Amino acid sequence: MHTVVVGTSGVTASDVLAVARGGARVELSDEALAALGAAREIVEALAAKPEPVYGVSTGFGALATRHISQELRAQLQRNIVRSHAAGMGPRVEREVVRALMFLRLKTVCSGHTGVRPEVAQTMADVLNAGITPVVHEYGSLGCSGDLAPLSHCALALMGEGEAEGPDGSVRPAGELLAAHGIAPVELREKEGLALLNGTDGMLGMLIMALADLDTLYKSADVTAALSLEGLLGTDKVLAPELHAIRPHPGQGASAANMLAVLKGSGLTGHHQDDAPRVQDAYSVRCAPQVAGAGRDTMAHARLVAERELASAVDNPVVLPDGRVESNGNFHGAPVAYVLDFLAIAVADLASIAERRTDRLLDKNRSHGLPPFLADDAGVDSGLMIAQYTQAALVSELKRLAVPASADSIPSSAMQEDHVSMGWSAARKLRTAVDNLTRVLAVELYAATRAIELREGLAPAPASQAVIDAVRAAGVQGPGPDRFLAPDLAAADAFVRGGELVVAVEKVTGPLQ
Repeated sequence: MHTVVVGTSGVTASDVLAVARGGARVELSDEALAALGAAREIVEALAAKPEPVYGVSTGFGALATRHISQELRAQLQRNIVRSHAAGMGPRVEREVVRALMFLRLKTVCSGHTGVRPEVAQTMADVLNAGITPVVHEYGSLGCSGDLAPLSHCALALMGEGEAEGPDGSVRPAGELLAAHGIAPVELREKEGLALLNGTDGMLGMLIMALADLDTLYKSADVTAALSLEGLLGTDKVLAPELHAIRPHPGQGASAANMLAVLKGSGLTGHHQDDAPRVQDAYSVRCAPQVAGAGRDTMAHARLVAERELASAVDNPVVLPDGRVESNGNFHGAPVAYVLDFLAIAVADLASIAERRTDRLLDKNRSHGLPPFLADDAGVDSGLMIAQYTQAALVSELKRLAVPASADSIPSSAMQEDHVSMGWSAARKLRTAVDNLTRVLAVELYAATRAIELREGLAPAPASQAVIDAVRAAGVQGPGPDRFLAPDLAAADAFVRGGELVVAVEKVTGPLQ
């Protein structure tokens, strides 16, 4: 099994995906163990002094003015975990919780948190055992860290609360730890706080969304190219020299992908034949501009994620010179903004895909295709209601595009009076990515049917490869009305699993 070694300088996005989705094992480097030990010595030295130090010998948040005596400090750390494990609502997905735990371990291993090496090792042991704490949908404001989600994870380290075992069953966390020979941790000064104070949940969801969107943006270039063929559009607008004079990188990449899919098509360039038109509609002609802007948004989001992956997010932090200083690095604004930005880009990409689908179904704008791509229009409704479903998804995506990070709600007796709502931005982006997949699946379904209805005109080899692959995957072609939901589900699975991109790349080579 693949192993990810965690050091002091952060981890990569591929490391996060390997642990969260691939079940990779986690090991702590010798460098990390040394840094953990050194930082812990600093914390213990400060804990022995009579002067109060935030997070070490004081309360938290609005209660930070109280000095906590030594005999109560272990109880203080237990209490912060128990009281902050206050999430509600549905369970969060296993991959999100694994990313959350792994990214908190990443920061712990930086040597800036003051956590003992044995606590970090227990975190790794829990991940390696396939134990996943039960984390709930609601409880994070994206400031002072993803507090409630991280608290539920820390609670499991203490042997409390509930967790899911590797077999998928939910049991008391203490039972699962015992079954795997893992001793519950006894938290000491600063450790409870250090396990809660991070942007790990929103960052993990950002990294997974970027991985999914990388495939979906390639898929969108393919479905746009197929729709262009189905509408007898022109590929002249995809010429590299046209995109070179407006040199947005994403735009050029999307245009190049569409051009690669359309190479050798017998369906393009017919826009003057029977129904003269000077130009194709925006939804066809501007596909690279819209998808390209989304790609460039992803590039910015990836840069933010890389910076956050290299960060040590905690409050207070242990500095090499021996100071333990309060800070505001736990604020989720940098991550929250790009999560929201991506939701806007996703909504717009889905919107333009839906407009192309509607054009394919409208006999007044499809340039010779039957109404709704029906077999016998009037007797058959064709794909009329498939477009309704797609439109409902797009409408939902527009609502999900409303920024969460523009909101703030004060908490902790006005001590935490401005929050990022980054967790909420991440949760709605996951839904948006899910819905985008469905929208592209409907466009794929309509476009492949439209191409097959263009009798006597041969599609591009890459397009034919898609048609062959999607039919083999159980998505039926033109014909009389039938139970449509299974076809749409099969198309969704085809896009979701990356098979659409695979089918194309067998002909075109790697897409950009």
